[in-house]
Amino acid sequence: MSVEAVLFDLDGTLIDSEGLWWEAECAVVAELGGVWLAADQEHCLGGPLERVADYMVQLTRCGVGPDVVGQRLLDSMESRLRSEPLRWRPGARELLIACRSAGIPVGLVSASHRRLLAAVADAVALEVLDTAGDPFDVTVAGDEVSDSKPHPEPYLLAARMLGVDIERCVVIEDSPTGVAAGQSSGAYVIAVPHMVPIPPAHRRTVRDSLSGLTVDDLHSLLATI
Repeated sequence: MSVEAVLFDLDGTLIDSEGLWWEAECAVVAELGGVWLAADQEHCLGGPLERVADYMVQLTRCGVGPDVVGQRLLDSMESRLRSEPLRWRPGARELLIACRSAGIPVGLVSASHRRLLAAVADAVALEVLDTAGDPFDVTVAGDEVSDSKPHPEPYLLAARMLGVDIERCVVIEDSPTGVAAGQSSGAYVIAVPHMVPIPPAHRRTVRDSLSGLTVDDLHSLLATI
């Protein structure tokens, strides 16, 4: 069985954006009169934004609505994504390029909002394509689905948009929330834990990084099922 598509998560999987999220979250919570701790970031790992904003409101008891808090967080994060160089996760850039070269469709499926995916896609295009353009065959943002991760809808939608069988897709994730979404969709999942441990399971491989992972390896994973 060959791979019909590779679907990348964004934050913590394709790029190391957790540091940027940490900066943005600390800044917004400080504006609200609170303090953001590592335990708070771990609790909110994997999003979606609405859940993070609600959590911040409850944490700070600031009296500001979650919609306002969410917009502040988006503004802060987009500014950082567009002003700083991409921090690729080990092996992610190489695997993306290898999939494109092999003609395997690639998707970006994230709980982040469209404006953040657009900022990353612009930067990825310059680094991967050496020009403006879309380096992904399909992108699905968290604000474009009825149910975000850990619900399978984002990955099922990406497969439908590509016209491929989700069971012949490889999902690459770093968080328990994202892994749950990929597994429940029926895809094969490669988990690369970043902040929270993830055990191996049926139709799930756990790796320390994407470094050295080849297109042939992806095909082999599905062939052994």
